[in-house]
Amino acid sequence: MAACEQKATMPDTLPFQVAKAYGFENIDQVKSIAYTWNVQRDSVNVLSRNWKWNIKDSTVSYSGPDTTFTYSLTADSLPKQDGGFINDRYWAMMPFQLAWDKGYTFETSENATSPIKGIPSTKLTILYNSGEKGAPGMGYTPGDAYDLYVDENLMIVEWVFRRGNSAEGRPVTWETVESHGPLKFSTEHYNAEGKRTLWISDIKVE
Repeated sequence: MAACEQKATMPDTLPFQVAKAYGFENIDQVKSIAYTWNVQRDSVNVLSRNWKWNIKDSTVSYSGPDTTFTYSLTADSLPKQDGGFINDRYWAMMPFQLAWDKGYTFETSENATSPIKGIPSTKLTILYNSGEKGAPGMGYTPGDAYDLYVDENLMIVEWVFRRGNSAEGRPVTWETVESHGPLKFSTEHYNAEGKRTLWISDIKVE
């Protein structure tokens, strides 16, 4: 069973229900979200980027291995690190992006099984619109797809990211849910081999 609808016309769709499960209905109470995005590149090296997103004034503060600065999301020219901000925000806040983003369609499949742990799930496939990179509404990687495996509590248990809507992707778990202020975040992600490859830390919601 599959249904394909534009999110903007059906605010009580499954994507919005998932967003609400993570506290999206409380997002108006939030002034800023800070966190550290961490990825394990190999057995030794970890790359970390620190972010503070001031939602109310549309500014981002960045601290990484190369530099530290603050920039405005409404500026005519954005720094190269903004691509990292968007990437890391999807890892930290994908449930909220389901409500914020407009340029996608979705399909749902009941009675699905998550690919790594075999958890009974509803499969929610998100397909972002295709177009020219950087064009209005296209973002940095248009045409990407995400298969989200959602449990009975509307929480994401695993996802498969498929670049450019390719047939195959890499499954990753979504686990260790933490509450910060009125919001919830999945903070640890493991691959099919059971290795923690990416995690979110130092979360602060104001």
